[in-house]
Amino acid sequence: MDYKNMTFKMVNGSDRGLCRRACGRQDKQLNTYDWLADIPGNDTSTDLVEVQFKNTRKGYYHNVNHLDLKKGDIVAVEANPGHDIGVVTLTGQLVRLQVKKANLKSEEDIRRIYRIAKPVDMDKYEEAKSREHGTMIQSRQIAKDLGLQMKIGDVEYQGDGNKAIFYYIADERVDFRQLIKVLAETFHVRIEMKQIGARQEAGRIGGTGPCGRELCCATWMKNFVSVSTAAARFQDISLNPQKLAGMCAKLKCCLNYEVDNYIEAGKKMPNRDVVLQTADSDYYLFKNDILAGMVTYSTDKRMAANLCTISAQRALEVIEMNKKGEKPLSLLDDDQAQQEDRPLDLLESESITRFDKNKRKRKKKDDRRRGERPAQDAPKRKAQAHGEGQVRGEGHGQPKQTQPKEPREGNKPRRNKSKEKES
Repeated sequence: MDYKNMTFKMVNGSDRGLCRRACGRQDKQLNTYDWLADIPGNDTSTDLVEVQFKNTRKGYYHNVNHLDLKKGDIVAVEANPGHDIGVVTLTGQLVRLQVKKANLKSEEDIRRIYRIAKPVDMDKYEEAKSREHGTMIQSRQIAKDLGLQMKIGDVEYQGDGNKAIFYYIADERVDFRQLIKVLAETFHVRIEMKQIGARQEAGRIGGTGPCGRELCCATWMKNFVSVSTAAARFQDISLNPQKLAGMCAKLKCCLNYEVDNYIEAGKKMPNRDVVLQTADSDYYLFKNDILAGMVTYSTDKRMAANLCTISAQRALEVIEMNKKGEKPLSLLDDDQAQQEDRPLDLLESESITRFDKNKRKRKKKDDRRRGERPAQDAPKRKAQAHGEGQVRGEGHGQPKQTQPKEPREGNKPRRNKSKEKES
C-alpha cells in the first residue's frame, strides 16, 4: 500500500488520534470508544443507533430510513409527544452490547430515527434550551411555596419544546401531584418528574475530582455500586470523612476499584493482634504495606520504638516458631543483619565552607590593590583604640608585641576634660 500518496478523508474528526471514526466530534459525557469502527460492514450489521441528549441521558433507536449516520451527527428522533433532538454517539455492533447493558425491558422502548436535524429543528431546539435555566429557578420557588422537601437540580426541555423533564433530589418520598398541576399551568408544557441521587446529579453536572481528573460518573461510569467504609479499612485508608467523600458528598466510587486486590493480598498478611516473640524482646505490629507484602514491628505497643521491617512470609515463619515454643534471635533472617535507617544526605561528603576559601583570596587581592592592610589586622587596631596592653598582630607572618601609646593632649577623652573642670 502506498502510504505516501494516500488521500485521507475526514469523516467525523479524530480528537485523540485513535481512530478516525471512533472518536466523534462531540463533547458529550459517557463517550464510548468504538474500536470496531474501521471494520468493513460494521455500520450495516445492525440498524440500532445510540443517541445522547443533555448530560448523561441516552436512548437507543432504529435507523429505519437507512440514513448514513456517523458519530457526532445531530438527528431528530421519535418522542412522546412530538420529536426530540440528540447526537449520535455510537453505531454498529457495539450498540447491541450497550442495549443489553441498559437492560431495556421490551422492544417498544426502542423507537425510530426520523431524519437528520434541519435548520428549523435546530431553531426550535435552541429556543427550548434557552428556557431551561429560568424554568429551573422558577420551579424551585414553586416547590418551596408548596412546602415540598425536595430540590430540583436540573430541567431538560424536549427538542420541540412540548415536554419538560424535571430532575429532583429528595431524601423521602414526595407527593408532587399538586406541583405537577402548578408547573403545567405555569409553563404550558407536558411535565415529567424524575428522581435522581446525589451521584447521578454529580454526573450530570460534571466536575474535577481530587485526583485532578474529570469525575468518573461524568465520563464512563453508568452503573453505581454501593460503597462502604469497609473498603477503606481493607486498604488501610484513614477514615477521614472529608478525604473519603467525593464531589457528591458521598463515599468515593474509586474506593471499590482496588479493594479486591487488597482483600486478596491481605490474606497473606499476619494477624494484627499476634505478638512476635524473640530472644531479645516482644514485637508488636506497627504498620504494614499490603501490596508490597512488608510489615513493620515495634518493641513498644503504643509508640514507634526499635522498628524492624520484615516480609510477611518471615513474620509467618516467626509465628510458627513461637507456636512450637521456639524464639529466634531476631526478627530478621539468620544471614541478614539489622541496617540502621539513616537519613539520606546529598552533601554528607562535602564541606560547608568549601566556597569560603575563594572568597578570602578575592578579598585579600582587593585589599592589596587598594593599598590597604589586610582585614585580619582589624582586631589589632580595635584593641589599640581601647588601650589594651598586649595583643597579637600579624604583620609579615610573625607575632609582635607593642606597648600602648600615651594619648596626646589633643586626643584626651572628654571625660578627663569634664573632671578637670569639676576640680
